[in-house]
Amino acid sequence: MTNKLPTKTITMENIEEIYEYIFAPYVKQLKLSFLEIEEGRVVAKLENSRDYQFVTGAVSGQVLMSVIDTTMSIAMNTSIKSQRGTLSQNNNFIRPAFGDYFIIESIVQRFGRSIAIGETKVYQEDDKEKIICHATSTFPLK
Repeated sequence: MTNKLPTKTITMENIEEIYEYIFAPYVKQLKLSFLEIEEGRVVAKLENSRDYQFVTGAVSGQVLMSVIDTTMSIAMNTSIKSQRGTLSQNNNFIRPAFGDYFIIESIVQRFGRSIAIGETKVYQEDDKEKIICHATSTFPLK
């Protein structure tokens, strides 16, 4: 049996339904909260958990990469130019991820004819100036 991807664009009104349908169980376990969704932009919130931390107590880079890819995938699907999955993701970890909550903001910089390029920043909820991770992503378009 093959499941089909949704054909409608993602909005605040349908994010929970589409999120539940599309994403893998481990992504759902991250329990992202979506704060804002508009065309080409998604802001999400991640609550820290001991399950996400490695020995230093900072959130693991693997968790951050997953939430970055998830929020950018959603941002890419807020346009009528649907995408087919992540082509590349480049992450720059700037400082350790300590804190109770993190904000993930993904913005599509350009919807081109064949690819789309986006930028994501992760920061502590209470300090938007101190970026924890900066990522750029490329997605092929249909």
